[in-house]
Amino acid sequence: MQKSNRPVGLLAVGHAGVDVYQGAVPAVIPFLVLERHYDYVAVSGIVLAATLLSSIVQPVFGVLTDRVRMPWLLPVSMTTAGLGVALCGVGDSYVLAWLAVALSGLGVAAYHPEAARLARAASGGSHLAMSWFSLGGNIGFALAPLVVAPILSAGGLAASPWLIVPALLGALVTVIALRSITAATGARTAAATRRGVDDWPVFLRLTAVIILRSVVYIGLSAFVALWAQQRVGGGELTGAVALFVLFAGGAVGTLLGGRLAATWGRIRTLRIAYAATIPALAGVVYAPGALVHVCIGLVAVLLYVPFSLHVTLGQDYLPNRVGTASGVTLGLAVSVGGIASPVIGLLAEHTGLQTALAVLLVFPVLAWLLARTLPEPAALEAVAGR
Repeated sequence: MQKSNRPVGLLAVGHAGVDVYQGAVPAVIPFLVLERHYDYVAVSGIVLAATLLSSIVQPVFGVLTDRVRMPWLLPVSMTTAGLGVALCGVGDSYVLAWLAVALSGLGVAAYHPEAARLARAASGGSHLAMSWFSLGGNIGFALAPLVVAPILSAGGLAASPWLIVPALLGALVTVIALRSITAATGARTAAATRRGVDDWPVFLRLTAVIILRSVVYIGLSAFVALWAQQRVGGGELTGAVALFVLFAGGAVGTLLGGRLAATWGRIRTLRIAYAATIPALAGVVYAPGALVHVCIGLVAVLLYVPFSLHVTLGQDYLPNRVGTASGVTLGLAVSVGGIASPVIGLLAEHTGLQTALAVLLVFPVLAWLLARTLPEPAALEAVAGR
């Protein structure tokens, strides 16, 4: 990354710190099943706790950041996200675990709109620079099972308070770096905030595409560890590997998306990615043995190729409401797919996990069809290759 994009790099580090806790919830699930004997419905309820509050609250924070600059919110929200996951294993109460995970979701929700606003200002609207910012979150996701599995394997759920450590370290780094980030981005804010006409109908179609993607990704993240254990064997370690492949593939896809968009344009890149997701997801559901892990990685790459592009497209469709667009594209639309998790869990209880995962194949088809109706904004094409 160029020196001029150093503030984006610092924000990417913070993004990794908070998104560890989005990835931590799926990583904790096999331990909840092992120690507390939760069934698929109970597991999907925990996933819903992490996503529902975040889905509702994140656009609210987006609206606030359009009116008030709140850089202090970044370390506070990061600490809140870590505290929730740290408390989820304390005691034996399902309700308390649910509330703790919901608290973590609140912290995640508060972080993203303000962070995305600062990243856009720092990047000058560059697709490639925004893909670096998104990459930070993907790295956080990928690290989550590597952080969670060793700690909980050694100490069980009672060791979950140790999971707050990444949040504290990330918050400390963010506090130290925030002054330089704000100073560097402040001069660019006026230039990076482009005024134009807000295109709500197109933005809402984009939101629908992101929601469809969200159903697939959150459904996989909730159950892929258990599915890999069934398909491959090997217990919790196999599940942790499957989650790592899912999250690490997302990191590859995010960087690839920024580079492909610079060559092909955002909309074409988005359409190709969703079309290719369909056969890759079929491989996750039906491929034999260890080939499942290959297909998981491929699906992750393809689902994340459009991820940072969703953010810049949303900001271009609503140029006067960058915070709102960020809150929806990074928050509501991304996490609202968790609402479908209880339905997937219920299907798994009655028909088996393979059938429940097969239902997810419908969603990338719908996302691809809807993506074909989206136009390519021209406003940021001049900086697309930066």
